[in-house]
Amino acid sequence: MSNVSFIRFRRNALKGAGSIAYKICRALLIIGLCFLIIQPLLSKITTSLMTRDDAYDPTVINVPKHFTLSNYPAIAKRMDYFPVMGRTFLVVFSATALQIAACLLAGYSFGRFQYPLKKALFFLVIIIIVVPPQTIMAPLYLNFRYFDVLGIFRLLTGEPLNLLGSPASYLVLHATGLGLKSGLYIFLLRQYFRGVPRELEEAAYVDGCGRMRTFGQILLPDALPMVTACFLFSFVWQWTDSFYFNLFMPAVNMMSSALAGLTGGAEGLRTYDPYAQGQIYTGILLTLAPMVLIYLFAQKTFVASLAHTGIKM
Repeated sequence: MSNVSFIRFRRNALKGAGSIAYKICRALLIIGLCFLIIQPLLSKITTSLMTRDDAYDPTVINVPKHFTLSNYPAIAKRMDYFPVMGRTFLVVFSATALQIAACLLAGYSFGRFQYPLKKALFFLVIIIIVVPPQTIMAPLYLNFRYFDVLGIFRLLTGEPLNLLGSPASYLVLHATGLGLKSGLYIFLLRQYFRGVPRELEEAAYVDGCGRMRTFGQILLPDALPMVTACFLFSFVWQWTDSFYFNLFMPAVNMMSSALAGLTGGAEGLRTYDPYAQGQIYTGILLTLAPMVLIYLFAQKTFVASLAHTGIKM
């Protein structure tokens, strides 16, 4: 073998070894990050499958010696799981649909039209994102406790409406674009509509379409991945929300309050008890189960939305 061939062979060997080492390091890094993400969930799953003996056995750390599913029906009965899940699903789905409809129209308006005070109004949207809802808790409570629209209800009935204690206040809040994370959804939808070529609208106008028809038949179908992503985010955040539910419907048993009730009161589960921890983890997993199912059905559309999330300033 000549010196030139030997040098070329050594260079290719070093290059191949470096490539292999890079791929191994990248795989180890990805596996490590994935483990850090799913390890808490795996720990909760294995703990929920432990018997009482395994929970008090110091030699059992992650993998139980005796698997059991008895914790799931027991905690489901204690949480009144299926009625509470149905009630929560109905309220959250309705609120999410109203919220996304309001945010969709607002995002379309900010992204495609020019009108007076547009920048000032969009600044208020940014304020909704920045300001935590706890800072406006008192005004929200008083607004729905003495709910009135331009004095109409006081004029007709002599007193304002009390919307607290029912889903009406929660639905009205989200239908007006002031629900949980509404500012974020308006911003995302606005950025999407800003990136749509105006030639599509102009061609639709030439064909005789109005603004709403152009929106419904031309722009909205292409925006479905982004709308789906916002819908999923909204649904998940509201499913586990306790702030608005406790503020507007404190007496209504929702999923978040049912989960919190496992550790409340004199007969509540104690977090320092190893076996009680497994039962609490069971309640957490039961609460997350509908979210996992929804994501499995909508994952293709959700992943497709990530390709349409380019931010255009």
